[in-house]
Amino acid sequence: MTYVAMKCGICFQPPSIILIYKDDSKEKTRQRIMPVRNFSKFSDCGLAAEQLKNNPRHKAYLEGVSLRQLQKLYSLLKGHLGGESLAESLEKFRQEETIDPEEDMNKLDDKELTKRKNIMDELFEKNRKKKDDPDFVYDIEVEFPQDEQLESCGWDVESGEEI
Repeated sequence: MTYVAMKCGICFQPPSIILIYKDDSKEKTRQRIMPVRNFSKFSDCGLAAEQLKNNPRHKAYLEGVSLRQLQKLYSLLKGHLGGESLAESLEKFRQEETIDPEEDMNKLDDKELTKRKNIMDELFEKNRKKKDDPDFVYDIEVEFPQDEQLESCGWDVESGEEI
């Protein structure tokens, strides 16, 4: 049987993930409630999302749901268990998922750096133009405006000195 995920959400009381899916064999829309057990405000959202997605009871239903979406739902639940409002939890998740261009990535630990790289890779793939896209153009030439005079750098100026 194949299932097509249509919507995925979270219920705070009792803690559960709710999936609305379409059963292709019966052409019916159904709802599946997956209870969240052994999860606290100190739990790891990524690990919990992986465990749910790989659970044999739910695996067939969650094929169409991305791991990132499940992580977001667990993050919202974690914020709720920690006493945050839904708006605060959403804002906190949005801040974690955006990259600050001024941030020094050299000072991050390996786990955070991997997380930032995954976010950048996902953003790149989302914005990437593929050959199959309708607005794909093979050889684009763009001329950038030259409003002010370009500064010359010291390293590219030829000097009379021999190396």
